[in-house]
Amino acid sequence: MPPSPPDSLGYKPLDGGWGWMVVFGAHISIGFAYSTPKVLSIFFKAIQEDLGASYSEIAWISSIMLAVMYAGGPVSSMLVSRFGSRPIVMLGGLMCGVSMVTASFGNSIVYIYFFIGIIGGCGLSLNLNASLTIISKYFLARRPLANGLAMAGSPVFLCLVAPLNQYLLDKFGWRGSLLILGALMLNCCVAGALMRPVLLPCNSCASQKMVGEEPNMCNTKVKKGCMKEAKNFLNVSLFKNRGFVFYLIGNMMFIFGAYAPIVFLPAYAISQGVDEYSAAYLLSIMGFVDMFVRPGTGLLANSKWIRPRIQYLFSFAMVFNGTCHLLCPLLNTHAFLIGYTVFFGIGFGMVFALIFECLMDLMGSQRFPSAVGMVTIIECFPMLLGPPTAGLLVDICGDYKYLFFMCGSVIVAGGLFLFVTNIYNYHMLDKEKMEKDREQKEKPSENQEQVSLSEVQI
Repeated sequence: MPPSPPDSLGYKPLDGGWGWMVVFGAHISIGFAYSTPKVLSIFFKAIQEDLGASYSEIAWISSIMLAVMYAGGPVSSMLVSRFGSRPIVMLGGLMCGVSMVTASFGNSIVYIYFFIGIIGGCGLSLNLNASLTIISKYFLARRPLANGLAMAGSPVFLCLVAPLNQYLLDKFGWRGSLLILGALMLNCCVAGALMRPVLLPCNSCASQKMVGEEPNMCNTKVKKGCMKEAKNFLNVSLFKNRGFVFYLIGNMMFIFGAYAPIVFLPAYAISQGVDEYSAAYLLSIMGFVDMFVRPGTGLLANSKWIRPRIQYLFSFAMVFNGTCHLLCPLLNTHAFLIGYTVFFGIGFGMVFALIFECLMDLMGSQRFPSAVGMVTIIECFPMLLGPPTAGLLVDICGDYKYLFFMCGSVIVAGGLFLFVTNIYNYHMLDKEKMEKDREQKEKPSENQEQVSLSEVQI
């Protein structure tokens, strides 16, 4: 599908300029949002021994954090619509920092759930949605590249923070490590300060002043003439869109199995005889590969051959990712695990470079905030259940290989589902377009016949 026209935005995006600084800020904000639930898994063994938790109980930490991050999408979108991206990202960074510092004093697993999972997840939700929304305002033609560069923050921070967390754990324990991690996450406030509102010419302003992203920069009368009314971010009419429903189902299947392999990868490597630092560096290797795959995928998706059929590339990336998980239990040496991590990073990076771009492609920039809010709040349920279900399999079977089989099967099924449904969806879109063109051609002929009849009557 072609990108949404500039008219749907009400202006032509800059596709550059200060937008690249916004991408840099989003790179930091999204990097913390996606990497934090993953790198926390390095502390899980120490927290598990200190608080006496099981594998399924300890997996709930990342699961709750991710679920709250996704569930807070509609609220974050409404706040961004009301106040703009800059203050929301700064508030999210403050919440993340405070949550980590407070959690370091916890003495029960429920305490950790609340502060890291709920409070920290809310902060990450504010960071994520605000960053994605402002990118869609600054870019149109180069939007896949901008999204790829911003989403590359996740592997960059994963590559850097994973070994850092292992070092901090050895030096300061898990409590001191959370204190330092909380201080680092306050940098999201700095990233938010870079997200300057988009400046637009307001035609109804007598003085021709510039208006920004924030609604309160014009008075009420000017606001009615310059800006559209706020959307309903829980808009059930989105389900009337066939492509949106297919995307949502396939994406839910991917999200269910996406994070459990990352959460349990260090523990699985240690169970295969790999030392702790080498196990932590597996996440860094994955992040390093992912770091280059995401912008590369953005460039590929921006090409004239891939852009009209970007949904097929997304389906392939999901199948590739799931296949890596299915093969992982067959690899039990450090060298083979490195190979698995490399291919896992390729598949994971491709999926997450395209996951929001495909939604923008389906819904357009105007409906994207509403659509992403609906998607994230629904995805919180598979996000919440995925890692604990995998941890429960480890508790029951005593072996990590079953969680990789489960996650890989679900993701491959989701990718195949999207591939088949995209073929159907594109076929129906072409058919509907042909019917619409035919109706438009028939209308002039009918009008001519009516004119000729009227002339005969005269």
